[in-house]
Amino acid sequence: MVECHVKERVMTSSTQAYGEPWYWDNRYTNEPGPFDWYQKYITLAPIISLYVPPTQRILIVGCGNSAFSEGMVVDGGYTDVVNIDISSVVIEAMKSKYQDFPQLKYVKMDVRNMSDFESESFDAAIDKGTLDSILCGNNSRQNATKMLEEIWRVLKDKGVYVLVTYGAPLYRLRLLRESCSWTIKLHVIEKLASEEKSDQPVWELTKPVPLNDDGTSVEEALGRNPDVHYIYICTKEISANSNTKP
Repeated sequence: MVECHVKERVMTSSTQAYGEPWYWDNRYTNEPGPFDWYQKYITLAPIISLYVPPTQRILIVGCGNSAFSEGMVVDGGYTDVVNIDISSVVIEAMKSKYQDFPQLKYVKMDVRNMSDFESESFDAAIDKGTLDSILCGNNSRQNATKMLEEIWRVLKDKGVYVLVTYGAPLYRLRLLRESCSWTIKLHVIEKLASEEKSDQPVWELTKPVPLNDDGTSVEEALGRNPDVHYIYICTKEISANSNTKP
């Protein structure tokens, strides 16, 4: 959720706590106001609607106190949005806030162990910064792999994992491809995207960026170190690798 370090090598005591419930309980107790990591729903709506129809059952991982899910329901017409977070403080607060929204459900759960959810029970999962947060903590690679395997498990065949991250393909493609069997497309959006369209966007949001095996095609298309968030559209492919964990 926070840019601890682009190469994910240098960590501090605070970033190492990102995977711990107590850190987020304390944070949401002290900062109860709504906050959206990376992007708001209105800026991502075109890409969400492109890959995730409103009739589908959606899982939001690491929901925090974001208004993103509210936007999906109120502005996007989504009817079944399940939100999970490791913090009981924020889940109880969000349950209370949205008690009159039957389309929204809030459940305290660790994304690395979603055993309360049946396999293949969601059409799509959306992640705005949760994988980044785990990659900033202790045992980052192991925990990130557990998270991705669990998301893959709860998605239906051809289900979509929408990952919004600051991680460029150089740092994300290998992790995604080694964890599970995904077909991956890449989109980008300016980090400071607003409700107003930019006159000269870095890249059109709904147009996939050319993506080769090592990600070097992205630099060729966007230039070096573009000021963007990367949006990986990962489609679950059960038949692509019979050895992939269910």
